[in-house]
Amino acid sequence: MQRSLPVLPQRRFGETLRQDAWWVPNVFIVAILTSFLAYATWAAFQNAHYTSGPYLSPFYSPEIWGDSPHAWFGPKPGWWPGWLPFSPALLILPVPALFRFTCYYYRGSYYKAFWADPPGCAVGEPRKGYLGERYFPLVLQNVHRYGLLLAFIFLVFLWQDAFKAFWFDNGTGSKSFGVGVGSLVLLLNVCLLSGYTIGCHSMRHIVGGLRNTLSRSPVRKVLYDCSSVCNRGHMRWAWCSLFSVALTDVYVRLCSMGIITDMRFF
Repeated sequence: MQRSLPVLPQRRFGETLRQDAWWVPNVFIVAILTSFLAYATWAAFQNAHYTSGPYLSPFYSPEIWGDSPHAWFGPKPGWWPGWLPFSPALLILPVPALFRFTCYYYRGSYYKAFWADPPGCAVGEPRKGYLGERYFPLVLQNVHRYGLLLAFIFLVFLWQDAFKAFWFDNGTGSKSFGVGVGSLVLLLNVCLLSGYTIGCHSMRHIVGGLRNTLSRSPVRKVLYDCSSVCNRGHMRWAWCSLFSVALTDVYVRLCSMGIITDMRFF
């Protein structure tokens, strides 16, 4: 004889039988992401102290127009409206912001922490219906795969910046190889960003999603395995690279302002 299971009423917002401190991770996520967004916005509008010697802040790379020697096309173009604030960072930051904002891991984090959708497993949420990501504005999350492709382009420039960070002006008009703390900071930052990007869920689809049998495509199989290795620690890559981007900007900024001196090993 079949027995029908009872239908429990929907939990009210925040209602749960859980005894653990399920809300603690949400508090940390809100604090960290809010702090990062506030600092990144402030740094982007500064339009100053983003370069020091061969070092260029990742918030400003690539510098298309700007006042530093790293700028591709020189200072602010004449056609830029006078009423509109100018900063090289404002021209490029929308791309990495798009990639991170639509990241599958970050979605799961800020959906819970900021939108309480839901605030935690087996915890009541403030809404009764579920629309998913089929409607505006969440349907825009589907552009993540395109954000990934653009992020790869930016990685090329960041690796170039890391390479340049090992070449210092020797005072004779030429440059010589050297290693400073800033050189290692920029190198570590781009390594963390690369691990985060390569481990992206969409990356695994790009390199392996078009083949029914990966073993018949040795190159794709190697790329898929590399992406899978990074994907297993995607959460750690996401947070470590977020901190490294901000701290790299802080280091370059402090050097540029003369608050600290970059130590050269040789």
